[in-house]
Amino acid sequence: MSVTSERIKSSRQQKKLTQQGLADIINSSRGSVAKIETDVFTPSYAMLSLIADALDTTVEYLQGKTDNALKTPAVDDNGDEKEPLTPNQRHIAYSIDPDVSDEEREDIIKMVQLAMKHRRRI
Repeated sequence: MSVTSERIKSSRQQKKLTQQGLADIINSSRGSVAKIETDVFTPSYAMLSLIADALDTTVEYLQGKTDNALKTPAVDDNGDEKEPLTPNQRHIAYSIDPDVSDEEREDIIKMVQLAMKHRRRI
């Protein structure tokens, strides 16, 4: 098994979550969680981020890039702490194509704000 699959399974078990429990939190199926934990399926970065949030850890820890499972506060370029993104903000941010133009990005932001104002799904 890969480091990622082992750490996801281990972290899930430490949180006393079943595969179904984790699947419910990340809006997925138990089968998908099982496939991730057995290396049959490699999760996208967005999915890995949702899993990390659900398990109160970081993507870097799950990927084996660090042995520190604890989340650290977000820090901007000036060294000032800032609030981390909420799960919904992170989901939207990871869903946007990094090659999108500034104009397209502004249109997306306006569309999301309008949808939030009217509390409708896009």
